[in-house]
Formats: sequence, structure tokens, C-alpha cells
Amino acid sequence: MNKYKYIIGVAAVSGMMASCSDALDAPNKSAMSEDIIFSTEVLADAAVMGIHQSFGETNSYRGRFVPYFGTNTDCEIFNNYGGVADPANDKEASLAVYSAKDDNSYMNNNTNAWAKLYEAIERANKAIESMKEYGDINTNSNMGQLYGELLTLRAMIYYDLVKAWGDVPYRFEPITTETIYLAKTDRVVILKKLLEDLLEAETYVGWPGDNDYTASTERVSKSFTKGLRARVALFLAGKSFFGKEKTLRYNLSSETERQQMYQIARDECKDVINSEKNVLGATFDVNFRNLCKDIVTAGQESIFEIPFSEGRGRVLYTWGVKHGDTDQWTSLAKGGVNGPTPTLWYDFDKDDARRDITCIPYQWKGGVKVISGASGGGWCFGKLRFEWMNDGKGIGRLVTSTNDDGINFQVMRYADILMMAAEAENQLTSGSIAQAKSWLKKVMDRAYPADKVTSILAAANTKDAFQQLIEDQRKFEFAGEAIRKVDLMRWGKLGSVLSETKQKMIDLANRQGAYAGYPEKIYYDVNLGQTLDDGKDYDADGYTIYGLEDGDDDATGKANYTESSRLFNLIGDAANENDKKVNSMINNFYMNDPDEHMFWPIWKYYIDGSNGMLVNDYPYNN
Repeated sequence: MNKYKYIIGVAAVSGMMASCSDALDAPNKSAMSEDIIFSTEVLADAAVMGIHQSFGETNSYRGRFVPYFGTNTDCEIFNNYGGVADPANDKEASLAVYSAKDDNSYMNNNTNAWAKLYEAIERANKAIESMKEYGDINTNSNMGQLYGELLTLRAMIYYDLVKAWGDVPYRFEPITTETIYLAKTDRVVILKKLLEDLLEAETYVGWPGDNDYTASTERVSKSFTKGLRARVALFLAGKSFFGKEKTLRYNLSSETERQQMYQIARDECKDVINSEKNVLGATFDVNFRNLCKDIVTAGQESIFEIPFSEGRGRVLYTWGVKHGDTDQWTSLAKGGVNGPTPTLWYDFDKDDARRDITCIPYQWKGGVKVISGASGGGWCFGKLRFEWMNDGKGIGRLVTSTNDDGINFQVMRYADILMMAAEAENQLTSGSIAQAKSWLKKVMDRAYPADKVTSILAAANTKDAFQQLIEDQRKFEFAGEAIRKVDLMRWGKLGSVLSETKQKMIDLANRQGAYAGYPEKIYYDVNLGQTLDDGKDYDADGYTIYGLEDGDDDATGKANYTESSRLFNLIGDAANENDKKVNSMINNFYMNDPDEHMFWPIWKYYIDGSNGMLVNDYPYNN
């Protein structure tokens, strides 16, 4: 099943699947009754595709959730607020700098992510109810697969609602006149319901490649259902901010319950590992090159991706390498909206193979690479690249839209399964640190030389030390994938880690503390500015950057390389545009306490239309 078939699926259910607001309208007679629709595989499949349609709506995952959820952290930063006069109130920047207001003009309408996520939930609710009644799900394996997929997708959407908004309305049945207005429900109640639903879904969905549906990473497999259940369990075992209490605390007060959540997470991930249905890529970049080339064959590192059609989606647009204008790869002048924090490069071990893939100090301009210091932080994420979509030899694809890139959003990959298993095993009272290390080692073996893996793991010889190692390795592994913020939230470290990161950025800008002695500028060889002719390997970097390693100095750089503009420097000419952007980036990294503002507000449009049932009980408008 590929994403282009989805158009057919959506058309088949046009007029059948109602949004929340439409559900209260007078019923219209359908050309087909529910017993026919949900007992016929191709039509039931179309119902699943109705949920995928909600993912791709303009202001849903496509244009709001994927671009803006997940920044700012210690490894991810919204790059575009350096020139914004008032980031605290800007429609985009405020979503990143912990200053979102309920009247945000990007979000405060009936077409935004909140609306589309609940639209998808209503579609799922109706389909789940009808599949139970008419779908023959217990004897027809394909119908069971579709039923399990519906349960899993609904759980994924609800998990995204909770991690972005905290407590939200609980809707697990089709809307009625009696249930149109609902208050928020404690997130713990919702997440426990998701654990139940995902456990049920596991009995129906196949492993990757087990059936025609699970042959693609764009469809739900048992690996994803189990991995998602592990994510939900780890979130429940962790902390979040409770507005009514005005406190950051454990979601579950009982240590016994928290241990149960770690047990669930460990067991689910262990099942995926033991199934051997997914594997790590031989090198770190393989997974991301496949993502850019739209290789969606299941059984590799990618476990589940939200599919976007060729002319839809803003994944690379916001999380990839910046292209300052149109060129041989793209009709866009996009990319680089979000990038690595300026300190992330220096946090990596110099021998970590993930560093040079993740952190890119250049952008494309006029078909050539240029040092991007003028953009403030000067960094782009390199996991997603327009130039990886097509290698210049007819392999791959090109961007066909002037506003979207068609790259799927990768929700989960196998490295996360291994690392969640290791974390949960370490947290269990009866857990084995040796077993936990063996799972983490699989990820680290791909990143470091063998001797370094051995020494790093040997040093993490206590439960607390290993937990810290997990936290560090998850940063290096998943930077730029919108996972880090939720990790920091559940560990109760969002505020403290962002405070440390802000100070590190100040130290880097002033070349003090850990960054004392680093060059003021960076330098590059001539290959950086050369156009890569058609027929050459566009993936080959073919350049050298000098000035980013400990021990580099300006004198050597000037003597041997081309000199860049000043990169991320707070000291200098007050009129220097780069310096002004750097100041703004640091000063506005977070505008309020991140722990108290970890969740977005429910937008005013929905508060006003809730008949008094919905309120924001967080200090959003301070």
C-alpha cells in the first residue's frame, strides 16, 4: 500500500465520516449503509484513510503540529525568531519560546491542529464502533488488522494531544447531543485508556511484512503498536505539570504503579526486539536517506511514518537543511526553520558518527554551500536534506510543490525501541543493568569506535549513572526528531536543562567557560563554495570546516582557509545583524518557566465555544 492509493480511499468515504461539528447535523442517507461499508475490506480500509486525510490537512500535523511541537530544548531551537520584534507574542515564535497565548493567530481557529486531531478521533470512534459490529474482526485477519490500526492511530493522536496540551476532553465514542460539551479529563485517565486500547490492538495487527498492509511503514504494524504502548507507559511513569496544583510532579503518585509502567515498557520493547522484525541501519544516515527517498518498505529501522503525498507536508521544510533559494534540488526556498541549538555540536563526542549528520553549519544558496552564520545560530539539522531526495542520477525524486516537500514524518524508529527497553530495564527494581547496557550498546556501536563504547558503558556502573547515560544518548540519537521535549518533560528536567543550555549559549557567544579559546570565526576550504555539477554525487560533502574543534585557532584558520563571517558571537558591533540575532536567540530562548509552560493552551476559539466546560488552568497569559 503506498500513499497515492490513499486518494482513492479518501474519495470512497467522502461524505461518510463526519467531523465533530458535523456529527450533530440531521442525518443524511448514505449511498451505502454501515453494515456494507464496515464489512467490506476496501471500504473499511478507506475509513482508515479518512484518518490519514486529517493528518495532511493544511493546519493539522502538516502545517502546525509537525513544524512547531518539539522546540525549544537543549538540542532543538526555532531558528526564525532572531529577527522577530516581539517573540513572546509572535504567532510562530511564541509556540517555541514557552509563551503561547490562547489567542495565537496561527492556532486560534477551527482548522488548526486541535480541531484536526479531534476530527481524526471522531472519525476513528465511528469506524471502531462500526468495525466491532460489522467487521468480522475476529475471523477475518485483514479486517482485524484494520480494526487494530484504527485503535492504534486513535491512541497515537490522543498521546499527541496529551503531550502538547496536558489534560484534554475524553472522547472514545462517537459524539452525541449529550456529549458535545465536555470538560477536560485528567491525562492519567486518558493514558491508561490508551494502554488498554493498544493492548487490544496488539492482538489484531501483524508484524512488519506479515500482511499486505504491514509491508509499508506508512501503515500500523505490531512493532509500532507495542512501541507506542511503551511510550505511553514511560510518559505515565514520569512527571508533568499540573496546573490546578501549580506543581511539577509524578503523573502516578504510587511507586508501585510507576514500576508497573516500566514493566510494560520493557516487555513491549523486548517483544519487538525478540521478534527480529526490525533492524538498525548499518550506518546512522541510512534511515534518513531512505526517508528522503520515500523508501517505505517495512522491516528496516523505520517503524511508522505519517505519510504525506508528493506535494504535501512540511517536514523537511521545517526540520531540514536550509535552501536560501530555488536550485537543482528544489523549487522551495525553505528548510532550517528549526535547527540544532548552537551548543549541540560541542556536546557531541568528536568521534560520534551522529554529529556530522545531525549538525550542519552551512546552507545552500545559489546552488552552492555557504556558511550560515548570518542566520544567528548558524546551524541546520542534516538528517533531512533536499539533496538526498534525488542523487542527480535519476534516483529518487524532486520537490513538486512550492510550499511543501512530500517527506513523511517519522514517528518511531527501531533505535527508540532499544533505548526505551534499556531505560525501562534500568528503572525496574528487579532490572538488570547488564541487560540494559546490552540494548543500549546496539545503538552506541553504530555511533562510536568500539573502544569508546566499552569505556563509556563501563563508566555507567550505577542505576543513576546509567540513567544519565540514557538521557545523554537519547539527545544525541534523536536531536531534530521532536522527541527530546517530551523526554525532558517526563524526566522532570525541562526547566533545569533549558536553563543550563541558555547559560551554555551565553558562554559560547562570549567564548568563555567550556568554550574559552575557541576561534571567533570559523573557516572553510574552497570546496564549500563550489557548485556540484550534474552527474556528480550530490551526497558527497567535499569540504572542510575549521574552527569548531577544541584546539582550533583563528591564526591557523586565517592562514589555511577561507574566512567566514563571525559565527554566534555576542561580543562585537551592536549594529551587526548576526550579533543582534544571537542576542535575540539567547534572550528569548524561553520567555517563561518551561516547566510551568510545557503545554500549549487550549485556544480561545474552543474555550469560547465550550459552553463553559473548558478552561485553561495553566499560567499561560502571564
